[in-house]
Amino acid sequence: MARNKEVLLLLLDVGPSMHYVLPEVEKVCSMLVQKKLIYNKYDEVGIVLFGTEDTDNELTTEVGGYQHVVVLRNTKVVDGDIVEALQQLPRGTNGGDFLDAVIVAMDMLIKKFGDTNKGKKRICLITNAQCSIKDPYEGSKEEQVTTIAKQMTAHGMRMESIIVRGKLSQDENKEIMDENDRLLNIFSKETSTRLLYVEDPISLFGALKTRNITPVTVFRGDLELSPKLRIKVMVYKKTQEEKFPTLKKYSDKAPQSDKFATHEVKIDYEYKSSDDPDKVIPPDQRIKGYRYGPQIVPISTAEWDVVKFKPEKGVKLLGFTDSSNVLRHQYMKEVYVFIAETGNTKAGLAVSSLARAMKEMNKVAILRCVWKNGQGNVVIGVLTPNVSDRENVPDSFYFNVLPFAEDVREFQFPSFTNFPASCQPNQQQLESAANFIKMLDLAPDGEKEVLLPDFTPNPVLARFYHYLDLKSKHPDAAVPPLDYTLRKITEPETDLVLQNQSVIDSFRRSFELQGNPLKKPRRLLREKVSDEEGKENITAPATNLIEYTSIKVEKIGDSTPVQDFEAMISRRDSPDWVLKAINDMKNKIFDMVEDSHEGDNYTKAVECLVALRKGCILEQEPNQFNNFLKHLCNFCQEKNLQSFCEYLATKRLTLIPKTEAIDSDVTDEEARSFLVKSESKSD
Repeated sequence: MARNKEVLLLLLDVGPSMHYVLPEVEKVCSMLVQKKLIYNKYDEVGIVLFGTEDTDNELTTEVGGYQHVVVLRNTKVVDGDIVEALQQLPRGTNGGDFLDAVIVAMDMLIKKFGDTNKGKKRICLITNAQCSIKDPYEGSKEEQVTTIAKQMTAHGMRMESIIVRGKLSQDENKEIMDENDRLLNIFSKETSTRLLYVEDPISLFGALKTRNITPVTVFRGDLELSPKLRIKVMVYKKTQEEKFPTLKKYSDKAPQSDKFATHEVKIDYEYKSSDDPDKVIPPDQRIKGYRYGPQIVPISTAEWDVVKFKPEKGVKLLGFTDSSNVLRHQYMKEVYVFIAETGNTKAGLAVSSLARAMKEMNKVAILRCVWKNGQGNVVIGVLTPNVSDRENVPDSFYFNVLPFAEDVREFQFPSFTNFPASCQPNQQQLESAANFIKMLDLAPDGEKEVLLPDFTPNPVLARFYHYLDLKSKHPDAAVPPLDYTLRKITEPETDLVLQNQSVIDSFRRSFELQGNPLKKPRRLLREKVSDEEGKENITAPATNLIEYTSIKVEKIGDSTPVQDFEAMISRRDSPDWVLKAINDMKNKIFDMVEDSHEGDNYTKAVECLVALRKGCILEQEPNQFNNFLKHLCNFCQEKNLQSFCEYLATKRLTLIPKTEAIDSDVTDEEARSFLVKSESKSD
């Protein structure tokens, strides 16, 4: 058996006490096989049921016993038949003896693979462990379980146990459950595998790990604390985002009779000369070109290699700081784990000493990391101590990537104190809002956390795998509705809403809903009507009013430039609209000032400047406005339009200082003195 291939035996309890949760067991096991069909299509899966009415296994025929254990599917390469079998599990009529099922599963694996330890052999037990285990012929149950666990280790088998227990009734025998828990703990310790207890179907979906990813070192080398002090460490990825599988293009051009057709679509590109379209340019005569304005600048691979930054591999300490100085929301990307080099006692002692000292002093370390030679980017991150409370687990560090200054964008929100007293919330409203927010906490004080991350599946991915399996069998199948169990993750918990109905009602009563008092921007289509005296009247009939809410503005017009600018800058269908709106407004203001006759456009130009200033603050582009205003004042002095600068001084329109936008390069003093300087220059 190949080393990267896994053989999985599902031991499923179908006894009467498990009937209520079997629909969820069917779903989670089906999803496991569906994912294996995508990621591990050469893995093998078998199904063993216990607690059934019938008996069907080889051990019963050979040596007797092992009643009510059925081998539903022998181990074979995953296919659609296994998915269908898991979606229609029979309901048993007898109590399930999980130890008999474990022995039957071990016998199946030993007969198939012998004594070899190659490959991955896994047994997954799903039960509630509420039925008693038969006494052995010799010795105690604990001794029997210990012997079985040692045999599993000797044959390279691992067993994980998932115990499903909801709210227990008075009829349940606690002594039997306690005894079974002790036996399962022996399996967990002897085979170094997981023993999980879940209380609801949602946790069951997340408890069964469908993909086992072998950890690979990101870095092996020295953690350099100083030029003379280094610790040998190994760095692994602790977490990783699970993404959608890579979907490749499929070709149906191959004949159906060809069993070896891959149906892959291969794309070849040919580069031809613009002078001679029939001439193909070979790879050694091609060079990449990059646009620089209207020109295209060719840069060869050799030139790229010369200017490319190539840092040396290494992890260096920059310094220590209090843990309170590094905020949780600043963590980026995945989490890494630093451990001492395997088998290096001195390194293990050094890592443990450093971690415990940092933990005691409440410190974290800032590191500069280059995981491999030639890496294009340098990573700056925080090293947090992880002190273990178990003897067989060494101390380690968690590493999180931190953002650079250009990666951080501080969003400024106005304070309630800026609003009039009539618009500020009263004490009752503040308390109602605080209680409403507290109600939404998934980890309230003194209560168990809801939707634990380790046991909560991704509903989007789970639905995708289910629909992919459905489409493979029925190509015209429509997207099915979201499963009830997965819907509980995405929708509010009904019981939680009912328990806090008084909080919701109080919040609703405290805030009265009113219509939006803001003016809706309208465009007036003006028409000139001459009366008997030859005067021009501007009319705005109601039929010609166009609301901006139903129109996507793409340019700034002459009639309502402020409203056009606000509509453009608020568009979110593309990030380019913000810069386009700012640049268009700059051009519009220039045109107004330059085409002004005796200051007739100054008022409108200032209104546009005010709107531009507000927009640049909201979109965190203060330098755009500051540079433009300076350029505009210089332009007015060159074109003998000093009257506009004087008009600006009367309106007290200043540059955007740092107090209004953190990205600004202008101080408060520079902003206050700008108009004074401009006015003095104009004098």
